[in-house]
Amino acid sequence: MHLVLIGLSHKTAPVAIREKLTFPADVQPRALASLTGSHLVSEAVILSTCNRTEVYAVASDSDGGVNAVIDFLASFHELDRHELVRYLYIVTGEAVVRHLFRVVASLDSMVVGEAQILGQAKTAYDYAQSAGTTGKAFNKLFRQSFEVGKRVRTETAIGESAVSISYAAVELAKKVFDTLDGRTVLVLGAGEMSELTLKHLVANGVSGVLVANRTFERAQDIAARFNGTAVPYESFYDRIRDTDIVISSTAATEYVITKADLAPAAKHRSRPLFLIDIAVPRDIDPRTNELSDVFLYDIDDLNGVVEANLEERMAEARRAEGIIDEEVAAFYGWVESMEVVPTVAAIRAKAEVIRQMELEKALKRLDLSDKERKTVEALTCAIVNKMLHGPTARLKKLSSTKDGYMYVDTARVLYGLDDSEDKQGPGAFRNLLNLRAREIVERHTETGEGIGDCGA
Repeated sequence: MHLVLIGLSHKTAPVAIREKLTFPADVQPRALASLTGSHLVSEAVILSTCNRTEVYAVASDSDGGVNAVIDFLASFHELDRHELVRYLYIVTGEAVVRHLFRVVASLDSMVVGEAQILGQAKTAYDYAQSAGTTGKAFNKLFRQSFEVGKRVRTETAIGESAVSISYAAVELAKKVFDTLDGRTVLVLGAGEMSELTLKHLVANGVSGVLVANRTFERAQDIAARFNGTAVPYESFYDRIRDTDIVISSTAATEYVITKADLAPAAKHRSRPLFLIDIAVPRDIDPRTNELSDVFLYDIDDLNGVVEANLEERMAEARRAEGIIDEEVAAFYGWVESMEVVPTVAAIRAKAEVIRQMELEKALKRLDLSDKERKTVEALTCAIVNKMLHGPTARLKKLSSTKDGYMYVDTARVLYGLDDSEDKQGPGAFRNLLNLRAREIVERHTETGEGIGDCGA
């Protein structure tokens, strides 16, 4: 099992590039099916937000998996592969686990400590699970990542006075206008980002709230929560004349506000118009900034606001990194249990412990000479070895295939390696089994001999 991550984020690519690699909900099933259609990729999850696009994959070969994912990204979005690679980061192995845990814990976010990423990661995982592209590895990894995110927010103060991109947008508006008291805002889009933005705006003194959305009922619902007014989407330009701030966060794939359409409304204004585009792909034509008294800021412009919030969060982030270390170690403890050598050793060890226990009980009931005892013991060893040789040999061979770890996991379930108990009490049998397994693995490591012979 090889873990592979290919991605780009606000740290490696400008918004003009990031908006070309988004994976909205309606394309996720097709994208995931295409990605796992490769013989190299057995599991996949695509995390796509306004600040990052990351493809997580379980591959049968690390280098092959990396190339398969990059080829997929270039092909799916019809981009030049060589140009695309300039903006990508490539992560493999244990570093993938650490990166995901840091992302979900919001340590890699533009605004450290923001709460949205945990929900976005859960949504990405749900898409993949619904598409049938997660298995044992990613079910374990992503579910643990959610626990990591919750643990970081519970055990540190990183989430106190939580900020987000929407909060940063409001902070920028406050700097432009000095105060938001008495200002009127028009919000385009009625999703989570829009609702969060309105929450921050109202808390900071905005008195007029207008909401426009393609689904008018949804705009009414959001506007009602903030004592605002729903605006028919097709007429939002008319209301811009009475607006101080426009914040756009829709799921549109083309510009919602263009220079040509905004120009008439801007011409009849007597005060500045502040546009904040927090959508990816962008909602507002960059050329609107050329209009008189119109000031446009996109998501990359929020970096300055974000930086001001980072310093006070760094101490809590360092505490969170300690939690990440613990969780990475825990995950790889599980991974090691899925590796074929310790699993075969555990199967052999369990069989050997059972053989010895049953042999001891039988010998107590028999009156045998030393020669006869050795003959009976050799017989039990021969039976155990012949019964296990075929299954363990095939398991070792299958473990190197694309879905090899799944065979290992199945073997552990069938042999009850993770839930063994006996009448001596929980753990008594397990302790004996673990001791015997460690002896077998250590001998295999030191001598290079095969894991096999009973009583060796």
